[in-house]
Amino acid sequence: MNTNKGHTLLADRMRPRSFEEFVGQDHILSVGKMLRKAIESDQIPSMIFWGPPGCGKTTLAKVIANITGSYFVSMSAVTAGVKDVKKVVEEAHGDATCRDGVNPVSTQKKRAILFLDEIHRFNKAQQDVLLPHVEDGTLILIGATTENPSFEVNSALLSRCRVFVLNALEVSDIETIIKRALADTERGLGTYQIDIDEDAIHYLATMSNGDARIALNALELSVETSRWDVSEKMSSNGTKTGQRPVSTITKYLISESLQRTHLLYDQAGEEHYTIISALHKSMRGGDANAAMYWLGRMLEAGEDPLYIARRLIRFASEDIGIANSFALPQAVAAYQACHDIGMPECNVVLAQAVVYMAKSKKSNALYTAYKKVQKDIAELPSYSVPLHLRNAPTKLMKNLGYGKGYKYTPEYDNPGDAHQDYLPEELKNKKYLDE
Repeated sequence: MNTNKGHTLLADRMRPRSFEEFVGQDHILSVGKMLRKAIESDQIPSMIFWGPPGCGKTTLAKVIANITGSYFVSMSAVTAGVKDVKKVVEEAHGDATCRDGVNPVSTQKKRAILFLDEIHRFNKAQQDVLLPHVEDGTLILIGATTENPSFEVNSALLSRCRVFVLNALEVSDIETIIKRALADTERGLGTYQIDIDEDAIHYLATMSNGDARIALNALELSVETSRWDVSEKMSSNGTKTGQRPVSTITKYLISESLQRTHLLYDQAGEEHYTIISALHKSMRGGDANAAMYWLGRMLEAGEDPLYIARRLIRFASEDIGIANSFALPQAVAAYQACHDIGMPECNVVLAQAVVYMAKSKKSNALYTAYKKVQKDIAELPSYSVPLHLRNAPTKLMKNLGYGKGYKYTPEYDNPGDAHQDYLPEELKNKKYLDE
């Protein structure tokens, strides 16, 4: 028994077709907002939709496709290439047959909208192909990405596009979408008898991390699983065929459907950097509880524990440094332990190190001092090493004064008598550390 009508997933069937059906993103799509007015007047600029999975980027593009009078083509950068882009340009110029290969397009140049999902999957050369056509107006580009466009989209192309940030959906938004799917008799689950209470709906909406696709797919799987179980019980009990079974959807069943595989964390993307930043700043601020949480977010999503351990080693010197000389050995020991035993056993090792770093006294004196050193090295000449600090392994070098006048500190009982200059003459009395 399958709830998939026409073999399409519930999340695809329930995709909004108009602004009236669209849920969320009021900050850019509510009545009177610039983007909405541009779409409704069919005067959209080239733009990039940036937001997490399941927030409505592709759905918004499909709404635009339904509204616009322009020639609209949708493709994914995962499967498309330069040849596909050039084909769209030819069609926009009227130099080719339509994409169905049958109906000819008008020979008159027309406005074309290209929706490119996962635009960050296009490399620099592929993105460069888009640039002249976006610039001369042949193509109106709508790119969608989960990654920061500042890093993933060529600066020249990005400068010709408006960037609109879409947020993860609120729990209340997801609840609205779930209830709509349960009630919709045309595209949703409204033709089935489903018993689900508000608590289970709220749980599903909360655990979906703002991703409508996760929520609807988990709901559909829960309904399918429940119906299979009920049908088997009815059959074994001799219940009349044709009687409609009631699918009871519980929090446990939803949890099984979710399986927590949807943890929002991309080891190569934006979330990777935002969470490691949150861990770093939580330790710096002395909040051990928050640091433990962000550590868990990374480890439970499959992050390499050695990556985290390396960051802790850096933190031990950058943010703690001379305030606690034991922090660095603690971090190095954690790295070695992670290397030796791996996951999942090393999770508590990292937890110990993270809590230690969070609770340690902080000092960035080493970090700021070294930054000053870097600045001087970059901006000043490479001054010579003073002669008294140089080794003299040969007679010639000794005759040239190498090592002359050097004071071997351990031979002096009075530190004042051992005083000598160690910096070049030009940097004499320079202070990098604030003592």
